[in-house]
Amino acid sequence: MTPWTDRAGNLSPLKAVAFAGTLVPALLLGYYAMKGFPQGAGASMLLGPRPFTAAIHETGDWAIRFLLMSLAVTPLRRIGQWPKLILIRRMLGIAALAYALGHLVLYFFDQNWDVVRVVSEIALRIYLTIGFVALLGLVALGATSTDAAIKKLGRNWNRLHKIVYGIAILAALHFFIQSKADVYEPTLMAGFFMLLMFYRVAHWRGFGLTSPLVLIAIAVLAALSTVIVEAAWYGLATGVPPSRVLWANLQFSYTIRPGWWILATGLAVAAVGFVRSMGKVEAPRGRRAARAAA
Repeated sequence: MTPWTDRAGNLSPLKAVAFAGTLVPALLLGYYAMKGFPQGAGASMLLGPRPFTAAIHETGDWAIRFLLMSLAVTPLRRIGQWPKLILIRRMLGIAALAYALGHLVLYFFDQNWDVVRVVSEIALRIYLTIGFVALLGLVALGATSTDAAIKKLGRNWNRLHKIVYGIAILAALHFFIQSKADVYEPTLMAGFFMLLMFYRVAHWRGFGLTSPLVLIAIAVLAALSTVIVEAAWYGLATGVPPSRVLWANLQFSYTIRPGWWILATGLAVAAVGFVRSMGKVEAPRGRRAARAAA
């Protein structure tokens, strides 16, 4: 079975598009490298003055993005009533692993393949230790993502793959620490993770994810949580008063803060859920009317 076919061997447009999407960041990075590295100045223009560092960061960023995309499959499948989305969950998880491994390989390359130095850096720098532990978790999930492993592990497979939530937390923490002062994107990723976890908690607690009110409440709660995380991080890591961060979320002169993007995303998902639920209600009515007319 190829990445673009289903289990029956037929072409799956959904899998084909998803597979192509997972390759785009790597292809763009390779293009930038080929255009920039031989020319010197071009590297500064395309990947910045530190091209290897930029490449390391880009692969790491895409690793956590694809990890969150894989976590988004289940709630979107329920809310949007799109059962076929399950076909791409494994692919997105493998993409996250591939970019995380690329992240590590590029770091080795940047350190001139000095294994002793890299190992000591991972052991001594807490953010590297956290990132490496997250990578080991992804490797464990990737190694057990085959059909054979699922069959062999049985119920233990589900238990093992629940560590993905801990991996996402470690990946976000790694992202926060290495970003230092500018944590805009780490905050955004943390916000999306909280949004996805609130969907899961609501489902586990028996709240219907087809209820617009539940989805709106989740969107608001995730947005507020994102603002709180951002304010707390700046307060603890940089000493910036949380009140300044909270006030910045009400200012739109320079940029839109992550909390607002989380709210917009959550409300968009709520709108999708509402439309899909209305369609589900209208379909039986239409069938009843057709039977009555007959």
